[in-house]
Amino acid sequence: MNKLAQLKLDVAKQPLVQVIKPGIVFGNAITVLGGYFLAAKGNPDWLVLIQVLIGTLTVIASGCVINNIIDRDIDSKMQRTCDRVLVTGELSIAHAILYAIVLLGIGVLCLAATTPLALYSALFGYVVYVGFYSLYFKRQSVWGTFIGSFSGAIPPVIGYAALTPSIDGVYWVLFAMFAIWQMPHAYAIAVFRKKDYSAASIPVLPVKHSFRTTQWHIAITIALFLIVGSLLTALNATGYWYLGVHLLLSGYWLFIAMKPIKFDSEQDQVQQQVKWAYKIFGLSIIIMMALCLMMAIDYV
Repeated sequence: MNKLAQLKLDVAKQPLVQVIKPGIVFGNAITVLGGYFLAAKGNPDWLVLIQVLIGTLTVIASGCVINNIIDRDIDSKMQRTCDRVLVTGELSIAHAILYAIVLLGIGVLCLAATTPLALYSALFGYVVYVGFYSLYFKRQSVWGTFIGSFSGAIPPVIGYAALTPSIDGVYWVLFAMFAIWQMPHAYAIAVFRKKDYSAASIPVLPVKHSFRTTQWHIAITIALFLIVGSLLTALNATGYWYLGVHLLLSGYWLFIAMKPIKFDSEQDQVQQQVKWAYKIFGLSIIIMMALCLMMAIDYV
């Protein structure tokens, strides 16, 4: 292993890095960039781009820290999360709270330097994620995924709002589009992590209802995503290359979601359902990345 790879591994192991859920934080950078370059229309302000990226990612990181604090009891019951630093005690609660406050402060200062709309959008997402989703809906209701989707849809909206001082139709379409995208993405995760969610008594859809019900919810939300995502072209925000990529990829996503699952036994049925869920999840990532790229380059 070379020195750079070892350094990356050492950094990734640090408690202050692990507690922010870096995969989630940096994954959201893609959607911020998509929203930002859609608004920039080929004329980006690079200083604003840096401000909105740092601001959004630090606000998200702060929310993830608070979520980890709240979820300590749940995380200790799930195989995937039982070794998180706040569960093992590698990072104290007091230090985690201070860290979250500092991250939030940095994020607010950076976003305040862009537009009020970008800042207020970020704070809305933060309150929903921490106050509504983490503290209540995730633990108490099958609607937790729906509520959480509101905060998950905010990063591209912040990117767009950094150059757009007032709410317009594109702002709402971006919000609706990415909120709907969250649903099949999250439901697919819940299918292949059903045992963990059951162990922690988290009432996600696959735990509370049948696989067939989950599959139909995924198909319906993908169909809605296909329709809503097309509105960016209808509003003259994106061109026909974006629309073509969107219809092709989202149409295939819907086809896979609705395709009957064949199996030979009860054990094989579970395996095929998990395999199907991984495919839905993988396609959700590909589609999100592809559409953010197309929004950035096929603007009108």
